[in-house]
Amino acid sequence: MDTKKSSSKKTLLWVGGVLGVIIALGLVLRVTGIIGTEDTGKEVETATAKLKTITQLVSASGKVQPEIEVIIRPDVSGEIIELAVNEGDFVREGDLLVRIKPDIYQAQIDNLNAALLTQKARLEQTRAALIRAEAAYKRDKTLYEKDLISEMEYIQSKSEFDSQTASLNAARYQIQSAEAQLRQAKEELEQTVIRAPQNGTVTGLAVEEGERVLGNAQMAGTEMMRVSLLDRMEVLVEVNENDIVNVNYADTARIEVDAYPERNFNGVVTEIANSARVTGSGTNEQVTNYQVKVRIVTPHNLDSSAEQMVRTETSEDPEQMFVPNFRPGMSATVDVETQTAVNVVSVPIQAVTVRDFAEDRSSENAQSDSAEIVLASSQDEGLMIQEEDIRKVVFVIEDGKAVRREVETGISDNSHIQILSGLEAGEEVVIGSYRTLSNSLNDGDKVKVNNKLAALN
Repeated sequence: MDTKKSSSKKTLLWVGGVLGVIIALGLVLRVTGIIGTEDTGKEVETATAKLKTITQLVSASGKVQPEIEVIIRPDVSGEIIELAVNEGDFVREGDLLVRIKPDIYQAQIDNLNAALLTQKARLEQTRAALIRAEAAYKRDKTLYEKDLISEMEYIQSKSEFDSQTASLNAARYQIQSAEAQLRQAKEELEQTVIRAPQNGTVTGLAVEEGERVLGNAQMAGTEMMRVSLLDRMEVLVEVNENDIVNVNYADTARIEVDAYPERNFNGVVTEIANSARVTGSGTNEQVTNYQVKVRIVTPHNLDSSAEQMVRTETSEDPEQMFVPNFRPGMSATVDVETQTAVNVVSVPIQAVTVRDFAEDRSSENAQSDSAEIVLASSQDEGLMIQEEDIRKVVFVIEDGKAVRREVETGISDNSHIQILSGLEAGEEVVIGSYRTLSNSLNDGDKVKVNNKLAALN
């Protein structure tokens, strides 16, 4: 009886040991992936192709500046004896800005007045001499006709008359010259008083009372100040040569000024340069840009009364009451809206990738007849070189697989790109991950859609 129990116990222990080994082996094989696993495919993120309005943007950075800015330079040289404005003052056309010491110009006028009186006195003397010469000429002419004087005496009398006539004309011309010099001196005296050429704000005041300035007669002249229309501001940006062809006059734009973060202002393109600005010429870092001026059309820089009127007449919404105050030199970014496609098929930009179709043809040829390829390569290695055939594609999800679809693209904005052909609205396309989409994903691969990460983003 004890022998039977011992035998049964051994049998159970042996069976249990075998089952334990089998279970442990099964766990090892499952963990290592040899058995019990099924290919669920590559994990991807997807999005749906939609009908969307896309606006193509050209972005550029630049500085805010007045649209109209007049540089004030003196026409005459001298010492500033009165500076009637300070930087930031608003002036109206005709207001006094600067007065230059006029003493030297007043003295010059006095001198020219005296010279003019002298010339007029000489004119009277010449006129009296002409009267005498004319009387002598008429007398000698009568005597000569009666043969009472010689021809030489007659000719001498006539020459004296002609000489005095010419002297009278010369005296008149000298008076005209003296009068012109006097007018010029008076204008220079008037130019010692400099007035505002237009309404505007004084910006960039560069002189102080008591300084000496150089007039335009000698060279460019001293820049004293600038008068700008601050209620008509623009942004001067530089657009790359690859983008300038898309920018046109009167294109609308969205403007972001660093001083007012998270706010957009409206603008319009008013000027596009025809000449390029090249930096780093002759080097690998050469850049060719074109200057573009974008007028800020959003109301700004209103004076106190105008601003008060706007705040009173508008609603109580703070955004509508907000009036920006732009200053010259502020940094800004401009997005010019160059083209718009309405209600077109579009997908996220990252959905469109590229593939080399020449590699596919090479792979098909290699599988069809590897022996012929080896023979051809031994005869002419040049035949093995395949030219690239790069095409734009998207991967469409069909029955759990990624199907490659060649597409033709149009314009794009910051997030989406237009699909001209190859895709219909409502189809699900792969948009990530970037590594999978750009390299490892192939036509017909099984995929597993996981859009949790995309939803979080």
